[in-house]
Amino acid sequence: MTAIQAVYIRGHEERPNPKPHVVYRIEIQAHVRSWQMWRRYSEFVELHTEITKSTGSPPPAALPPKNAFSVFKGPFRDESAMIERRRADLETYLRAILSAKEEKWRDSFVFRDFLGVPIGKQGLMAEGGSKTRFSSASWLDEHIELQSRIRDVRADINRRDTLSDRGDVGASHTTNVQAKKSLAEILSRVRTLTEGLQELGMSGMAEGELQRRTDMVARLQDDCEKLGKMVTVARQVSRAGVSTPSPAPGFTNVAVAPESDRAALLGSNKPVTRVFGAALKKPQETDVTRPLDDHGLLQLQKVQMEQQDTQLSQLTSILQRQRHLGEAIGAELAIQIEMLDDFNDDVDRVGSKLTSAKKQLNRLG
Repeated sequence: MTAIQAVYIRGHEERPNPKPHVVYRIEIQAHVRSWQMWRRYSEFVELHTEITKSTGSPPPAALPPKNAFSVFKGPFRDESAMIERRRADLETYLRAILSAKEEKWRDSFVFRDFLGVPIGKQGLMAEGGSKTRFSSASWLDEHIELQSRIRDVRADINRRDTLSDRGDVGASHTTNVQAKKSLAEILSRVRTLTEGLQELGMSGMAEGELQRRTDMVARLQDDCEKLGKMVTVARQVSRAGVSTPSPAPGFTNVAVAPESDRAALLGSNKPVTRVFGAALKKPQETDVTRPLDDHGLLQLQKVQMEQQDTQLSQLTSILQRQRHLGEAIGAELAIQIEMLDDFNDDVDRVGSKLTSAKKQLNRLG
């Protein structure tokens, strides 16, 4: 999934230079902004050629025929209808790339450059070797896209665990490797995002907005750190109630813990009396939990955890608003203090003028 949400071709123009030709108006909508590009058909042909060459396979939709106009010549041809048909076909072509299941076409540099997507969103380098800069809107686009990529990595990890539980070791390993590659790319782009934020701060971004975006980057880094710990350790124990299959002859690196170690770990005779410094209490039944079985208790726990997460999110939003209010009050107080200082200076000047005038009156009297 990319930061581009939709693509439309909603108009065209006929231009006389360098020779008569038609250009199409492409409207691109992203998460927080939209823009438009003008492209002629020959540029679509170049895009199709380059994207096929860079990805190794043609896009999912075919490009409209190149010589559609030359077939109809003479005073009776309906050129406006042919242009409209080509416009619709080109729009279908771009939308097919954007909505394709595989990301290789829409994530390619050629396609993004064709649509005018800022290169800084991909953390690429410009031709001169210097890093391209983010705008405020493109920075937010990149942040939203990285959040989506993190969700994809988390889904890959869950799929890896599911395959491991089923005993499909090969597919589980492949999925884990893919998650590691995706996470490495995300980490690189997070670093680029951090550098872009520093540039935006140096270019005059408001202090409150800069702090908010710094917190956003910190949350991305925390998510990446957690996912990094998850992808480095593959699940080796199957679910309870399912017997663990014996390792295949070719797998020599599978170690089974001896029974003595398991007994020492799980079968300790020393009673546990304290948990995190508090005395251990026996679980108490309540009117809510008494009629529930194990499955019902698990569902109740999930519901309560979701409620706690929702309440925590609401509390976070409240604290953020309080912080913004505090920052606004602090800024207003600074302005008021400055105004009071100016007023004090004015009072001092008026006082000195009154003293001077009094001295002059005394001399005259």
